[in-house]
Amino acid sequence: MAKADHTLAELAFERYRGGLQRYLMRRLNNVDDAQDLAQEVYLRLLRVEKEELVLYPQAYMYRIASNVVYEFRLRDSREKEWLVINSEVADVASAEVSTGENEEQARALHSQREAQRLLSSLSATEKAIVVMQKQQGMSYAEIAEALGLSIHTVKKYLFRALLQLRKHAGKG
Repeated sequence: MAKADHTLAELAFERYRGGLQRYLMRRLNNVDDAQDLAQEVYLRLLRVEKEELVLYPQAYMYRIASNVVYEFRLRDSREKEWLVINSEVADVASAEVSTGENEEQARALHSQREAQRLLSSLSATEKAIVVMQKQQGMSYAEIAEALGLSIHTVKKYLFRALLQLRKHAGKG
């Protein structure tokens, strides 16, 4: 049980952060994603209203981590489905363009491929946020709710993603 002068999140961070990082790395094989998901675990621990009901903080933290990994993979698979669908559309457009039907289609296809190239430089979470904000027109609050993140975290990821996209766009 957590001491009165420490919150559940502080206790988890102080005592179990190394174990949590190893746990997440074994499941994700990506340092950036593991660090991002560890932050999400700590945020969820901060939101626990009745900490005194948590009898086994370490087990509780790992259950949250397991849920966060599951949600991350679910979002990632949905995003990959979206990219596959867009790739199929690009293939159809490419076949039409190769027959010389329309120069405008060729430009659209090039733009779509360029967007996919740029998006591939982002983490799964960053891609999801950029797609939700730029293509689907979702607000920060809507994105935060959909991904189970705080609005601040969504803004941070979006800012970081847009910087990354600008950097990669120059390399085109």
